[in-house]
Amino acid sequence: MHRYVIGVDVGGTFTDFIAYDRSTQTLRAWKNLSTPEDPTTGILTGLARLVDPESIETLRLGTTVATNAILERKGARVAYVTTAGFRDIPFLQRGHRQHHYDSSWQRSRALVARRDCFEVAERITAEGHILQPLATASLAGLVNELRAAGEVEAIAVNLLFSYLNPVHEQQVRAALSAGLPDIPISVGSEVLPKWKEYERASTTLADAYIKPVLQRYLHAIGERLRLAKVPVEVALIKSNGGEMSVAAARAQPVQLTLSGPTGGVVASAAIARTLGLPRAVTLDMGGTSTDCSTIIEGEISFTTNFEIEFGLPIQIPMIDIRTIGAGGGSLAWIDRGGMLRVGPQSAGARPGPACYGLGGVAPTVTDANLVLGRIDPANFLGGDMTVAIAPAAQALATVGAALGMSVEDTALAVLRIVNNSMVGALRTVLLERGHDPREFALFAFGGAGPLQVSDLMDEAGIPVGVVPLHPGQFSALGFVLADARVDLERTIQLTSNRFDGPRVAAYLGELVVTATRSLCADGYTGALEIRRSIDLRYLGQNYELEVYFEFEAFTPTEVASLWEGFHAQHEARFGFQIPAEVIEAITLRCTVIRQRDKPVFPPLATRSEPLLARSERRVVFAGGALITPVYAREDLRAEDVLAGPALLEEPASVTVLAPQHQLRVAPTGHLIITQRVPQEA
Repeated sequence: MHRYVIGVDVGGTFTDFIAYDRSTQTLRAWKNLSTPEDPTTGILTGLARLVDPESIETLRLGTTVATNAILERKGARVAYVTTAGFRDIPFLQRGHRQHHYDSSWQRSRALVARRDCFEVAERITAEGHILQPLATASLAGLVNELRAAGEVEAIAVNLLFSYLNPVHEQQVRAALSAGLPDIPISVGSEVLPKWKEYERASTTLADAYIKPVLQRYLHAIGERLRLAKVPVEVALIKSNGGEMSVAAARAQPVQLTLSGPTGGVVASAAIARTLGLPRAVTLDMGGTSTDCSTIIEGEISFTTNFEIEFGLPIQIPMIDIRTIGAGGGSLAWIDRGGMLRVGPQSAGARPGPACYGLGGVAPTVTDANLVLGRIDPANFLGGDMTVAIAPAAQALATVGAALGMSVEDTALAVLRIVNNSMVGALRTVLLERGHDPREFALFAFGGAGPLQVSDLMDEAGIPVGVVPLHPGQFSALGFVLADARVDLERTIQLTSNRFDGPRVAAYLGELVVTATRSLCADGYTGALEIRRSIDLRYLGQNYELEVYFEFEAFTPTEVASLWEGFHAQHEARFGFQIPAEVIEAITLRCTVIRQRDKPVFPPLATRSEPLLARSERRVVFAGGALITPVYAREDLRAEDVLAGPALLEEPASVTVLAPQHQLRVAPTGHLIITQRVPQEA
């Protein structure tokens, strides 16, 4: 009987698993070390821990394969086909610099070599009209040129203004598909039908660059699952937090660029709604990195302004996540100026932190938490993995000796530095966008997030912390909660004084039909939720605001409501509006969602007997060492209240409750942390 829906999050250090049993409405969570050289091995190793792998119904997979292929430059050899005169666009990039005063700084390398760039004679105008027809007779020569180039594994076709009129791109693709049938092709008007030539070129190249890599990866997973006799439906998690079929992922793999971190945001949004928290900021601290995002009134923040490297944009719709190199495996080191630094380098899964005993000698954040008593070496990963204090202390002592500091003081300094880095990431998604941290709840998850939650609440000025169920595998839980979702957009370039309502309505209808057909082709049928929005700005501005609307016909009354909505939103965001100013309509957006069946989580029982600590141990806090009670999270019941200091252990993480904080257990089992209420004298 197929009864399990399993979420799998393949991280840089660990591969996390969540299995939801439909028959018993229970969750099972576990993890094992990732296998970077072959991620599929780590997945199969984890699945083998299920008693009956044949009972798996669906496997929802978040993967970093696409991201790593780009960052490590291990993608395919790509040929780039563009309009005559524009072959250098991928290399010109934009004129901004990452480091203005560093003469040795070099911009990111393009994902294509200039020798592999080819031109075709054609021209579409900025209004979408054909100025110069495509010379179809020359396409045979293009096919021969590509053959002569040798070892080209993928092709990116990106012609000027193709987002307004894709006819020439379609003709080029047809000729290339006929002449080179074994080479996958990415087309700009389908990957990113938006203005700004370089951004569209970069995104289309990224899709082509990772397409052969991901296709091989998906084929390997299918074959390995078949050989392991695991008859399972596999779905991939997209950068927008929705799921997509294997066939859709093979066709447009760029949608998986930010696959892994999205799960935690999706799950946080669902839990925030359950707990009645209108504003949440997420902090996913794993072994290698920390990811932050915001949830406003239950809605996840999205963006298309994403650069996988500085100056290398990938502008597909995705959850707006900011990532820094700070995790449990982040290395502590001394720079040339004699200052202590933490990250962004990570120990990874191999050799890992010094305490793993796998060859790591440099101290990490995990080593610091272990030495300070916050982690029990006998209960790491629920006892599934052995760690030791001695090598962690030795690694910290080596760094501390250079600073004239004790082991414990060095460990505290390591935590303070990594916390400061994460506070910077939180400020990026809060203060820099006009949000008041005092209005938010901090959702801390990942294996290392609960260890730092109390410190981060104080340093970032956030009054409420939430440690959800299974924080160490929380992104995998988000995959179980994910819906099927398609986000489409296209540039329209209109103004309020010359707005063509029927034309925009036609464009919107095309987007809705395309998105709906995409979901149906992937097997997602049934009732669909449709969301519509448009990006607006005052004439002359460089940045837009996204305004949602519910109508389909752009009558004068409805169009007027659009402008009014933009004025109000602009004033709320920036403190002013200009009612008489011309408004530009830049991008039309459409989201179609097919809700998937969600897990049902039974509430926790209430307590009928006193809650007792299982043990106690010495734990070092910023104010000094304290004998701290240690509780097992599985012993907690609904509405339990604990005052700090305290440790709450579970198999994949430890929640550190600082002396100034208290904790309440929500009926659903999530931990809610607030300032400790002073007791009356």
